[in-house]
Amino acid sequence: MTPPHADPPETRRGVVGPFTGRQLATGLVVVLAAALVLIVATQPIVTPGATPAPPDPAATQYLVGSAGEGLSVGDRAPELEVVGPDGAPAPLLDLDGNAVRLADLRGRPVWINFWASWCPPCQAETPTIRDTAAAYAPQGLEVIGISVQEATEDDVRAYAEKYGLGYTVAADLDGDAFRRYRVYGLPTQYFLDGDGIIRAIVNGPVTPESAASNLALLGLEPPAGAPAASIEPAP
Repeated sequence: MTPPHADPPETRRGVVGPFTGRQLATGLVVVLAAALVLIVATQPIVTPGATPAPPDPAATQYLVGSAGEGLSVGDRAPELEVVGPDGAPAPLLDLDGNAVRLADLRGRPVWINFWASWCPPCQAETPTIRDTAAAYAPQGLEVIGISVQEATEDDVRAYAEKYGLGYTVAADLDGDAFRRYRVYGLPTQYFLDGDGIIRAIVNGPVTPESAASNLALLGLEPPAGAPAASIEPAP
């Protein structure tokens, strides 16, 4: 006898194709959670241009990478270069579009400051660098502030204008010079003598006292009656 025809087992249909509503809901939660983490991780800590806090001797670096072997005292500072549009090395440009070359500053003491406008310890030292740069300028000090990990060059320009930064400021938006110097935290300072040799490195913010101490290593004397750092924006 021919066995009776058996119907195939019923296939359970999902909400979308083979996926059930529970599976889709779980996937949506995972995607939203990942998006939230990405948003938080890429947001500046504070709004660019916010009023700096008073210099804090206990303030530390804002780490942006893993600590590793970097430049050392006694090394010749690398030239400030970035990757140009054609992929070849090109000079870092300041906010006015001028090339910033250490080779052009031979014979002068140089203070290089890697920083960012959204970095709290960088904000804390802004008045110290501004006032120290002005006070030591007659002795030939060249201060170069290199801002990294900013959204746009306009953000850097707005911060520099608001706080009256009269020294050289450059926006290293792609982090080329930053990586060339193997920097892993902000701020980071390099003090160079007239031959371009690194005489001091400070991993963290400076105070008026520590700035003067490191500039003394370059043969610079504290100016008489140097103004105290102010936290007020430039008029």
